[in-house]
Amino acid sequence: MKKTAAILSVLALLCAPAAAREGFVTPEQSHPLEILATPPAPHSPKSDAELAELHRIEDARTAEQAARAKADDENQTIFLYHTVFGEKFTKENLPAVEALGARLKADESANTGAAKDAFHRIRPYNVDKTLHPVCKTKAKDDSYPSGHTTVGYLMGLALIDIAPERRDEILARADDYGHNRLVCGVHFPSDVAAARLVAYAVHAIMELDPAYRKDIEAARTELRNALGLARAN
Repeated sequence: MKKTAAILSVLALLCAPAAAREGFVTPEQSHPLEILATPPAPHSPKSDAELAELHRIEDARTAEQAARAKADDENQTIFLYHTVFGEKFTKENLPAVEALGARLKADESANTGAAKDAFHRIRPYNVDKTLHPVCKTKAKDDSYPSGHTTVGYLMGLALIDIAPERRDEILARADDYGHNRLVCGVHFPSDVAAARLVAYAVHAIMELDPAYRKDIEAARTELRNALGLARAN
């Protein structure tokens, strides 16, 4: 009986939707610990300069900027790009796009998680208690690289594969999404820069994966039809 139950459990896992199981790229493929420089140590000149930049951002932060940063803090789905694609860009209209986004989120977790655990960087507000973050904080030392920024760029690069004519708008939104981690006051600038590097490295590997190309084609057909975009070349 136990053996039968175990077999059924394995079969259920194998038959589960791919988006629920895993992403496309593992850290053994992307090597985040090899491509990322060691982040500045606390109280080093580089770290202090980054903290000074965060203070400058905080001092200039408006209520509107804080609200946008908080909204981005709560949204790590591919639909953060609704500002580019409009009101029809929703999970209800685009299940294949939503499934692709879920797999990309899994890629972010796997590939930044390895680096976060290895570098063990203290969050800026835990280094400098005079900072006033406006987004969720945590005690865990996992600032480097930024997970939000990584997933933002991963999803943006995938959307460029789907709608290359919107490339500039997509990249501008990815940049803004990453910058909002600084507006939040929860990451150092070098956390954001490292995240962008990881995202581009993971995406380059991802594009060689037949499973990614299959999911991209499904998402491309769905999105372009739903939004009335001309057929991609």
